[in-house]
Amino acid sequence: MADDNGTEREHTTVVETGGGGGGGGVLAVVLLIIIVLVLLFIFRDQLGFGSDATNINVPNSIDVNVNQS
Repeated sequence: MADDNGTEREHTTVVETGGGGGGGGVLAVVLLIIIVLVLLFIFRDQLGFGSDATNINVPNSIDVNVNQS
């Protein structure tokens, strides 16, 4: 142990409490994103995201008569 020539030193310990806040906001944002994704999944047909909404039937040929008599 080091010799401090008989002087006393005062030691102060600082304990911070309450610094763990802010986690509630992150949790709220994550829950909001999950709820929005679930609602989009449930109402995807009404919003036009369904697989049946993209099927388009196009005929191979169209007969047009342009002769006038």
